[in-house]
Amino acid sequence: MTNFVVKTLANAAALAVAIWLLAGITLDDGSSMGRRVLSLILVALIFGLVNFIVKPVVKLLSLPLFVLTLGLFTLVVNAAMLLLTSWLATQFDLSFHVDGFWTAVVGALIISIVSWAVNMVLPDKN
Repeated sequence: MTNFVVKTLANAAALAVAIWLLAGITLDDGSSMGRRVLSLILVALIFGLVNFIVKPVVKLLSLPLFVLTLGLFTLVVNAAMLLLTSWLATQFDLSFHVDGFWTAVVGALIISIVSWAVNMVLPDKN
């Protein structure tokens, strides 16, 4: 349970940094700070579920592209997971949105770096 909370907080922090750095990734419907924080945590949960359920299947199906590009295709898969998260957030009436593929690529890169850094700092208990 602790690991799940740590991963969700790391995702939330990484998403917050991407939202802060990129104008094309937004999470603001004009509501209160508390509502935005709750939305951010819910989006982080969706992002975690997408990465847990969908990403392994996509990676398996695109394995030849990973080999062919020496792993650079990971950026495309991560961008697709971010776009899927954006679409799912819209379905759940959350104000998270990603404007296009290239914004998703840069956002996925930022999220990967920040998640790695946050996971290095936060405790990891299984």
